Amino acid sequence: MTSATGQAPAVPAVQPRLIATDLDGTLLRDDKSVSDRTIAALAAAERAGIEVFFVTGRPARWMDVVSDHVHGHGLAICANGAAVVDLHAGGRIVEVRPLARPAALDAVRTLRTAAPGTSFAVELTTGIHYEAAYPPFFLDPGASVAPAEKLLHETAAGGAAPVLKVLAHHPELSPDAFLALARTAVGGGASITRSSPTALLEISGAGVSKASTLELCCAERSIDPSEVVAFGDMPNDIEMLSWAGTSYAMGNAHPDVLAAASGRTVANNEDGVAVVIERILQGL
Repeated sequence: MTSATGQAPAVPAVQPRLIATDLDGTLLRDDKSVSDRTIAALAAAERAGIEVFFVTGRPARWMDVVSDHVHGHGLAICANGAAVVDLHAGGRIVEVRPLARPAALDAVRTLRTAAPGTSFAVELTTGIHYEAAYPPFFLDPGASVAPAEKLLHETAAGGAAPVLKVLAHHPELSPDAFLALARTAVGGGASITRSSPTALLEISGAGVSKASTLELCCAERSIDPSEVVAFGDMPNDIEMLSWAGTSYAMGNAHPDVLAAASGRTVANNEDGVAVVIERILQGL
């Protein structure tokens, strides 16, 4: 199997101790399934003593797709680094890196001015709530509908539950243009990224990213960045791919991700993660 460049993906120079992989567009096929080949590769990596972390923008409640394929520690990094969850315990949140409500409100107010027509959803540790204009992507039957300013008030549904992230959607701007505009307007008060093919932004606490939370998890295990292999396909993966000692952009990856990664593998529908894991294990 070869990469998009026609060459077999290069293996890491340092023997890996941890594999960190995004889910949608990376580990998962487009139909959101995990192939038998990928399942086998993940299990083989764990048997070889390489820990596997799923690192995703998904909330804990959407992790059923991979919960049967997690081994060892059972932990996953969700909501772009805002939560660490225990998949062995049904997705129980064990650590939170929240978005402070004042910072969330500042971001909402700023984007209402900078990008009129933006609609918002608020992801709490207890579930999601959204504005009436927010597109019905994956609407939760337990969600409440109200302006974001009200949803972020501690008397709203969810009470004082920590805010994991705010989602911002624009009906007309291109995804990359919306991301650039929002980062400039909001500044350093929050971390802003995207993983959707639509103009849907994900706003987290300042300094919170897949990379920063993965770094904390690795520090707890005395794992150096050089011993980490990471996989991703969208802008919310860029920091993680840049931080890891070895990183692979999927063949279907965003151009900025291709530029950030140290290597490249084939697309998610061709089991690009499994291709690399198999080559790594052949070299052990």
